[in-house]
Amino acid sequence: MDIARLAALLPSGAVVADPDAIERYSHDESGAGPFPPSAVVFPKTAEEVSAVMRFAVATGIPVTPRGAGTGQSGGALASLGGIVLSLERMTAVREIDAGDLVAVAEPGVILGDLQRAVLAEGLFYPPDPASLDMCTLGGNVAENAGGPRAVKYGVTRDYVLGLEVVLPTGEIVRTGRRAPKGVAGYDLTALLVGSEGTLGIVTEVTLKLLARPRRVETALFVFGDMVAAARAVVDITRAGLTPRTLEFIDHVAIAHVRPKVPELPIPEGAGAVLLVEMDGATDAVLDDIVRVDACARKAGASSTVVAEGEAQRATLWRARRMVSPCLVEANRFKVAEDAAVPRSRVADLVAAFHRIAAAHRLRACAFGHAGDGNLHLNFLFDDSSLKPEVDRAVDELFRAVIEMRGTITGEHGVGLTKRRFLPWEQSARIIELQKALKRTIDPRGILNPGKIFL
Repeated sequence: MDIARLAALLPSGAVVADPDAIERYSHDESGAGPFPPSAVVFPKTAEEVSAVMRFAVATGIPVTPRGAGTGQSGGALASLGGIVLSLERMTAVREIDAGDLVAVAEPGVILGDLQRAVLAEGLFYPPDPASLDMCTLGGNVAENAGGPRAVKYGVTRDYVLGLEVVLPTGEIVRTGRRAPKGVAGYDLTALLVGSEGTLGIVTEVTLKLLARPRRVETALFVFGDMVAAARAVVDITRAGLTPRTLEFIDHVAIAHVRPKVPELPIPEGAGAVLLVEMDGATDAVLDDIVRVDACARKAGASSTVVAEGEAQRATLWRARRMVSPCLVEANRFKVAEDAAVPRSRVADLVAAFHRIAAAHRLRACAFGHAGDGNLHLNFLFDDSSLKPEVDRAVDELFRAVIEMRGTITGEHGVGLTKRRFLPWEQSARIIELQKALKRTIDPRGILNPGKIFL
């Protein structure tokens, strides 16, 4: 690749090719790789992104967009080499409009920073993946990120009104609108959200905001049996309750987190817990927690802890968000999947997952967003010779998930690591339609190639 020619198109310092400097861009949180690129480019404007793509089109060099590298499916890895286009320097929150309930921001904005800026205006942006203090808005758009609050508020796609996007050809286009509603033409904005950086590079996002809930109540429900806890999820929703979060944490996750959060109010011997939040505008929120408690007790909960103040609430959420890092720290190997099934099958998924892990001599840990059927299922092991067993266990898990009318990925995306499973879930015709869209928008096949489809 002609690095000098590329560098001449951009401001000084925007192109880096030193192997040591670009090493961290050869991997992400998926564990795949490493895949070192030839160069990393750091644009600051849509016009600079366009210049990179026009160079790539002219030379046939692949381009891989990247946010913070927190992805779990290898979507930001340059698996075919070429250019990694990092959007980390595009960090402006351009507008927060309380009248229109809209925010406009660049893709490199850290999600937690955006949320804090919005809260300062008395507003609310709900999507909240566990990596919110590291992940970027552009990555959230690319992966259609969710998080604990998705059970009530939905995922990133539900809040993206419009996009500024650089197409693989280098053209800069705008999709969507600023108005709260609109049905003109095909919804290209929704198509681009969740396309994993294969159809365009997002350079600006227009987001829908909500009014900040006036009251939030948080409670922890303790169960002796993890399947009983999973079954309680259906009972809560059948009772007409819509929690803001409904998180499941099994006994293995609890054991990993407890040493890091000794003040965690979970008794020894707990099989699993549900972390539930209700929110709203009135004191009826506390009444809803009481109704959740009744459902949980009927399903087998042995005790309830209602957070007393913001400090205890923060402790509960700190423990929840620490589960994955604690698993990484305590286990030599961790293979994490993010399957999703209908709510009525969450208990079946938990039972099947632990059964499959035991059959393959692996440790199992399940946690995540039970309220919308999306669990993080972790196979844990210390001996690398067990990797073939892990592969067989993952195959069995996804077969079971699909039999339950679920999906191979609830929020992490297909990326590089789950491509071989897509034909298990989608028909050949549906996959070919998606490939045809890709060829139409990216005729040279240079934007994030090798992702989603085999």
